[in-house]
Amino acid sequence: MTAHPLEPLLRPFECKSLRLRNRVAMAPMTRTFSPGYVPNDEVVGYYRRRAEAGVGLIITEGTTVGHKAANGYERVPAFHGDAALAGWKKVVDAVHEAGGQIIPQLWHVGAVRKPGIGPDPDVPGHSPSGLFRPGKENGHAMTREDIADVVAAFAEAAAQAQALGFDGVEIHGAHGYLIDQFFWEGTNQRDDEYGGSMTNRGRFAEEIIRAVRAAVGEDFTIVLRYSQWKQQDYEARLAQTPEELAAFLAPLSEAGVDIFHASTRRFWVPEFEGSDLNLAGWTRKLTGKPAMTVGSVGLDDDFLNGGKMGMGGDASPQGIDELVRRMAADEFDLVAVGRALLVDPQWLQKLVDGRSDEIKPFTKAALMSLS
Repeated sequence: MTAHPLEPLLRPFECKSLRLRNRVAMAPMTRTFSPGYVPNDEVVGYYRRRAEAGVGLIITEGTTVGHKAANGYERVPAFHGDAALAGWKKVVDAVHEAGGQIIPQLWHVGAVRKPGIGPDPDVPGHSPSGLFRPGKENGHAMTREDIADVVAAFAEAAAQAQALGFDGVEIHGAHGYLIDQFFWEGTNQRDDEYGGSMTNRGRFAEEIIRAVRAAVGEDFTIVLRYSQWKQQDYEARLAQTPEELAAFLAPLSEAGVDIFHASTRRFWVPEFEGSDLNLAGWTRKLTGKPAMTVGSVGLDDDFLNGGKMGMGGDASPQGIDELVRRMAADEFDLVAVGRALLVDPQWLQKLVDGRSDEIKPFTKAALMSLS
């Protein structure tokens, strides 16, 4: 029998509490569709539809841990408080009923938080050095007590996720939010044990990972999302060489990360000169841990070359031969799909069925009528 052309994407995958029917994940995407910070029935349906259409793993939109400065946007869902947790329980049950698995992305926005944002508009942004980006101040430089409070908030959120029946957790350490602000030398100007060397700048994340592990036990899957680029600076890099990347990743792996979600803007771009491996590929090679790739899967080159990387651009569906080739070569273990799944819940099913001509393009109009 001839193998399905997408077979590398359709193989099962297991890692501790995750037992996925395929290698395709829905990437976390902020939508601000949760009034009062509570995921409602519309949110339940949104995730259920992707699971019903065959997506193996749902990673929720960023959901804020229970720290006073964690939130940065109105109408994003929280991951604390009875009402929000009850809403997430409905989401979990719906995804499981549809045959999928689901993990929440636990989030603290750090200095991205602006004055006046709820739930308490008087709380300033919190960050390692009170910097939104190099040279631009915003909010409050965290004390050691603040750091301990945030570490505890992540651990509590992870414990709640496990109690609600989630299949693991993802810690958001990417894109210039709080954990990444500690990683990035440009926003971490501390002179204590949390600043200076790469080892020190990773200490905050290590403490969160270890606290989460202690809260959920050894068999619950912990995913860490990280990135070189930042929303404050697309050209920023934590590691200039494979050796620097190895030094960055090793302590995080040792602290308890099971899967690294290596966020890039274009999955096919080599991370370092002299190798075709992307960031996820290098992560897998250097750590020996499973890695997830992400970055413009299913979007056409015109969209990308025009620089319209945000939600405002339009894009026709694009083939995924390069993705399949890299997955078949075991460059990475999982792929997260964002905007393509955002506008078309049946994106994966249509590919599997050979109906790629029916895939909805990524357009402004499609975004205005999300289902």
